[in-house]
Amino acid sequence: MIFKILAKQEMPKLFQVMSANRIIGPVEKGADRNGKTIYAFEPVSQFEKLRLDYTTTSRPAKSYFLPSKETLCTFKVTPQGWDKYVDFNIHEPHIFFGLHACDINALNKLDKVLMNTKYPTPYYTAKRKNMFIVGIECMPQPFCFCKSMGTDTADNGFDMFLTDLGDKYMVEIESARAYNFLENVETSDPTEKEHEEYIACIAEKNRNFCIDVDTTDLTKILDMEFHSDVWKQWGDKCLSCGTCASVCPSCYCYGVEETVNLDLQSAVKTKQLYSCNLLDFAEVAGGHNFRPESGTRLKYRYYHKHRGFVEEFEESLCVGCGRCDESCLADIRVPEVIKSVRTGKREKTESGES
Repeated sequence: MIFKILAKQEMPKLFQVMSANRIIGPVEKGADRNGKTIYAFEPVSQFEKLRLDYTTTSRPAKSYFLPSKETLCTFKVTPQGWDKYVDFNIHEPHIFFGLHACDINALNKLDKVLMNTKYPTPYYTAKRKNMFIVGIECMPQPFCFCKSMGTDTADNGFDMFLTDLGDKYMVEIESARAYNFLENVETSDPTEKEHEEYIACIAEKNRNFCIDVDTTDLTKILDMEFHSDVWKQWGDKCLSCGTCASVCPSCYCYGVEETVNLDLQSAVKTKQLYSCNLLDFAEVAGGHNFRPESGTRLKYRYYHKHRGFVEEFEESLCVGCGRCDESCLADIRVPEVIKSVRTGKREKTESGES
């Protein structure tokens, strides 16, 4: 890995060099009812609209490589028989400008199951291979616990990574494409003083984490507490709305539907992201539902994140971004759920609810 120093005044020029491609980055969208700024990943054509100092986006950048709904293929009857048309739905390179480490690590985890397997998903793979990522260091938020999940830093999965040092950035260069982009702007080699500034910046970030999740032997504890009463207690609180999956950067459960037109001359096959918390997720033909209780569905979501994925890939699927905690309409928090599984009981909240 190569390190360079990039003055902030050079950033608009770098953005301009990259703008021959479609750039997607964090922009300000407004404010919530509490006055907190809402950020989102959207196509950006002007550097001034980028908010590289953003806290977090309410939704991840997942919609650009795992759309909520996507056409897989279409069929059409012809005099010679029938034709099938497949479109991977990526027609130009995408540059993601300003992904935090947790979102980069979420992509790395999705790569393991959707791209680097015996049977890769071509729709995801096509988008991933047409992706250039500029990561940027962040400061911990009150709801994030990425350090506990080991995703507070990114060692790979990006092309270049920026760390704010005041009037300049420390740039980590991971790919030849990133190096070629930086050839068009003025950079310098970091000095000893700038190395110290970088180390101080990372130390400051580590001091700002306020949530710690004990993941020691979590897979074993989940196995032992499979029948724990806490799952029913959390399930009684869960609304089974699926919001957690829609804002999660690493959830990838989906369903496929084929629709035949009334004239029987054409059809379309679509894929739609789903949530294991939804009532009909485990319902099969004939109407039988393997997971009719909300507590069971919630439990299997946690087992997939913190047990099944660990068994398969030796790491948790959760990146600790905290989006699900912030978005949950029932105020269900991942750290609280994991703690309750360890202790065997839910603790009372400030309102006295247990």
